[in-house]
Amino acid sequence: MANLKNIQTEVDAAYLYEKLAANEENKDVAGIFIQMSEIERGHATAFLNKLSLPVTLMPRPSFRARTLNRIGKIFGYDYVLGVLMDTEKTLAGSVLNAKKKEKQTITGTERNHVTILQNIIGQSKVSGSTIARFETKHRSVGGNALRAAVLGGNDGLVSNFSLVMGVAGATNGQQGVLLAGLAGLLAGALSMALGEWISVKSSQELYENQMQIEMEELETSPENEMKELELIYRAKGIDEENARKMAEEIIKNPEHAHEVLVKEELGINAEELQGSAFEAALYSFFLFAIGAIIPVFPFMFLNGTTAIIVSTAASAAGLFIIGAAITLFTGRSIWFSGFRQVVFGLAAAAITFGIGKLIGVSVTG
Repeated sequence: MANLKNIQTEVDAAYLYEKLAANEENKDVAGIFIQMSEIERGHATAFLNKLSLPVTLMPRPSFRARTLNRIGKIFGYDYVLGVLMDTEKTLAGSVLNAKKKEKQTITGTERNHVTILQNIIGQSKVSGSTIARFETKHRSVGGNALRAAVLGGNDGLVSNFSLVMGVAGATNGQQGVLLAGLAGLLAGALSMALGEWISVKSSQELYENQMQIEMEELETSPENEMKELELIYRAKGIDEENARKMAEEIIKNPEHAHEVLVKEELGINAEELQGSAFEAALYSFFLFAIGAIIPVFPFMFLNGTTAIIVSTAASAAGLFIIGAAITLFTGRSIWFSGFRQVVFGLAAAAITFGIGKLIGVSVTG
């Protein structure tokens, strides 16, 4: 069963790399994706041969892969690349675990899938600017916005569903539920927005301060900064003489030297500082609000037991959709992830409903 699952994973990866290539403007990067697609298709064929199955039984791209392609068409294929990188890591982990379980020799090549893109870049002699662009894109999709959207909606739905059910338990779904739900939505969304704003802003200010200090060091003591560059390159395996020459060449242009030191010494990507803290806060606000409105909406038109039942049903449907959406990143079964999300969400709401019921009885009694 595991082998069949691996075949489907390889087929999906080949399909998505092919789509990435078709939608990539840079020919060098598109070439990388084409080679990746061919490699993954070769892996799928090898799995079939291992199972003594004909190539004609090669599965079609899964619903998950086709959905990711549709998402790529709408939101951009950076999302798809991020998922593929996660897939490569998962496959590498599966191979290592299987070898450990069967007590096979670990050769060190098991994680080649994770680094295969870098290897292909080297074989294809892609320009330095293309490599930098590719690496930047790779980093940016590691915590991509689509994942944040799913998790943000989940936070809003679960927290406000629990709050609404707690108040509904105390009041039998009558007065106060709608007000409490709307207050929870607004408070939670504002809290999320403020937290995101502080997070982005503080990171920017910290990095900008570090970059300013680095510039001052470069202006006041260029010799020491040149020595730092030399040591950085030597740590990467470059011999002492070439490392010194590279450092001397870079230090001649202070602006370029500052960029290199910021990246190599501080590990800061200047492009990542250009994001707007306000936009990030607004994004978080609406993501949380979208999830939080689901359990509240029925109480705008209904009350009592009917409103509680409709709210629970709507929230359960929302939880299932969120659980299913998470499988775009995990590769797990839609039914398993969807129902797991529903069970946990309903359990949290049931607890708060029960507590609300007890409080309501004690207050009225």
